[in-house]
Amino acid sequence: MYDLNIEQQESGENAYVLDSSMVEEILDVVERGDRARLLELLEPLHAADIADLLEQISSGERRALLRLWARDLDGEVLSELSEGVRDEVIDLLPDEVLADAVRDLETDDVVDIIEDLEEPQQEVVLDALEDADRLAVEQALQYPEETAGRLMQREVVLAPEHWTVGQAIDWLREAEDLPEQFYHVVVVDPRMHPVGQVSLGRLMASKRDVPLTEIMDEDFIKIPVLQSEEDVAYAFNQYHMVSAPVVDADDRLVGVITIDDAMSVLEEHAEEDIMRLAGLGDESLTDRVISITRQRFPWLAVNLVTAILASLVIAQFEDTIQAVVALAVLMPIVASMGGNAGTQSLTVAVRALATKDLTGSNVWRVIRREALVGLFNGIIFALIIGLIGYLWFDDAMLGVVLGLAMIANLFVAGLAGILIPIWLEKLGVDPALASGVFVTTVTDVLGFFAFLGLAGWLLL
Repeated sequence: MYDLNIEQQESGENAYVLDSSMVEEILDVVERGDRARLLELLEPLHAADIADLLEQISSGERRALLRLWARDLDGEVLSELSEGVRDEVIDLLPDEVLADAVRDLETDDVVDIIEDLEEPQQEVVLDALEDADRLAVEQALQYPEETAGRLMQREVVLAPEHWTVGQAIDWLREAEDLPEQFYHVVVVDPRMHPVGQVSLGRLMASKRDVPLTEIMDEDFIKIPVLQSEEDVAYAFNQYHMVSAPVVDADDRLVGVITIDDAMSVLEEHAEEDIMRLAGLGDESLTDRVISITRQRFPWLAVNLVTAILASLVIAQFEDTIQAVVALAVLMPIVASMGGNAGTQSLTVAVRALATKDLTGSNVWRVIRREALVGLFNGIIFALIIGLIGYLWFDDAMLGVVLGLAMIANLFVAGLAGILIPIWLEKLGVDPALASGVFVTTVTDVLGFFAFLGLAGWLLL
């Protein structure tokens, strides 16, 4: 939710923003059934703000608002909604309203919306599209999910390589069906192979009689149509691209991907990694209690198993704990510190893998670095906690045991935090999803075993 009150300095008018007071006013208008006032409130809002509104309110309020406003729904709102809320909104829309809403969208947005619909609703949307758009959407749906073929838009601004700047500009001025947003004119040969691209700025700054081949950028990146969308987003971020042509297996131009779509993928995957590091799925604030419970249960169950495993380790040293009661007070410290250190290394590793910064050329250097960081931190905290243990229980050997266990656990935590994500990725398992459970298990089990084992050896 936005809680801003930005003023436009030049005009002196308030910018239209969605704050809590506006949300309350909109809901009040919906409750009164005042359609005219509702349209007046929603008209100046950006599609993204209306999507935020629909995501913030309850399911019942959403149903009431759509019942009053659905006929004026802009398709851009649907493309801005999170998947869960969008599915609910689409279910509430009459077929003819849904068809009207998507008719003016770019093909990539239509594909994003239609791929999650049931077949009857898909047919309603497809029937509403012009023949060329329908064919483009149907062709895009034939590509695997989460690939460039699904992400691209089929509306491409292209020009033959024999054209001049003047010819290209004249064609752009006369064209009636240009994409809403485009950044380059793709130059193609007679076989529809991209040979270069010209930015709009370069095009407008050049004289009319200059051939496009003289000003086009020949050092550009082409995206294979089956490339994963995650790799596409990485390429846009890595090479600072704003658009890129998409080609099929024969290097023929089939579409274009723009930076807004690539950054949406990047944001989606970053958010997904954060959620998975916490053992969560794709839940959102709008999900129902039963749905969230079902998503969280599996990993909580796994955590229960690992906790039992750690308890079994403790049970092996029952006599030691009974002989030295102070161990029961101190042993959670070692396990907790190891868990936190492991999580730090784990977070660095998962992020580095996602951004492709961690590769075969630097992996051993990074592993060595994390192990040394764990060792050095272990030594520092061993001195601190060893002194605390001695002063607390007036037992120097207890402080030594505590310190040695701390060194061992933080060293292993650093190694586990980096090695486990690498190992999981090699096995084809998402490191963000599964690493946390394994790292916690290693640090808990080793922490208890090292502390209690050393205690049994040195104190009894």
